[in-house]
Amino acid sequence: MAPISDQTITKLAARVEFLEDKIVDSLESVKENQERMCADISKIKEAVYNPDTGLYARLRTLEEDNKSKNKFLWILLSMAIGAIGAAVISHLN
Repeated sequence: MAPISDQTITKLAARVEFLEDKIVDSLESVKENQERMCADISKIKEAVYNPDTGLYARLRTLEEDNKSKNKFLWILLSMAIGAIGAAVISHLN
């Protein structure tokens, strides 16, 4: 096996150093993106789970409104049926 020249070792060392720098840069980029994603996820969690203005609070409000509307519609329907029944009975007498 032939000995490796100093020039080859120097080139390899420079290449390894370049690759190390590239890996460090990539890791820093991944770290920055991870921190940004973590902040975004925190904002999403707050928007969804906030007890006053979050998504679940809005859904709860919509469900309560829907229940109120259903009760009102049942009352109107009962009144209409009662009025029709009273008109029929008064017409028959």
